Amino acid sequence: MTTRPTALITGASSGIGAELARLFAGDSHDLVLVARRARPLEDLSAELRERHDVTVRVFARDLSEPASVPDLWNELLAARVQVDVLVNNAGVGLYGPVWEQDADALDRMVRLNVGALTTFTRLALPGMVSRHSGKILNLASVVGYQPAGPRMAAYYATKAYVLSFSKGLAMELKGSGVTVTALSPGVTASAFEERSGASGTRLYRWVPAMSAKAVALAGYRGMKRKKTVVIPGIIAKLFSLAGELPPRRIALAVNRWLLSAGRSQR
Repeated sequence: MTTRPTALITGASSGIGAELARLFAGDSHDLVLVARRARPLEDLSAELRERHDVTVRVFARDLSEPASVPDLWNELLAARVQVDVLVNNAGVGLYGPVWEQDADALDRMVRLNVGALTTFTRLALPGMVSRHSGKILNLASVVGYQPAGPRMAAYYATKAYVLSFSKGLAMELKGSGVTVTALSPGVTASAFEERSGASGTRLYRWVPAMSAKAVALAGYRGMKRKKTVVIPGIIAKLFSLAGELPPRRIALAVNRWLLSAGRSQR
């Protein structure tokens, strides 16, 4: 009897994470789905079990809690669950001047966007390297190519970390049989901008959004092709290119304007 590979997906309750779960299930992967909200996870798992006859385990966890990642990993080890694909999709954003942001929310964002992703990767890699097989898909962002994001300074910095970490790790793992892919989408139709507080900015009002389904499909295909970076859509590609062109202070000024809600914000 052939054992199906297992994919662990964080932030799987909605948006890109849920669409990736559907893609993996459709490709005969068993799933470990992780997110804060239990009900959407249960609904999604029921859908995937019925449609694709795969095994789905769900864990309602707040991955911004310091002990949450190692605790969950130990549960999986105890249950003899082998993670063949790791999808670090969970992430949040915060909008506004850093000194006005809630200190606890800021700390939790950094722990989730950077800490949880790094720890999950560190825990998954020994098994993957020893098996000479495995895939890691990290949700970066096109903002990782930008010099910075005034009013979303910490969020932009976390995504720059994800992009740099993924590229460096992919080179470290070259020839090991384990691949790392950074999915770097632009504006995506989801609840992110509302939750982050950035929905009223010029960026989210004026730049066309890709669907979560299209972004997930691009990332999934890129991961299967062992690409190091996937930037879905022409607009995101243009943003990534513009962010790296010198002088970068111009892109910084443009970002300041895009991340403003209007003339009253300076």
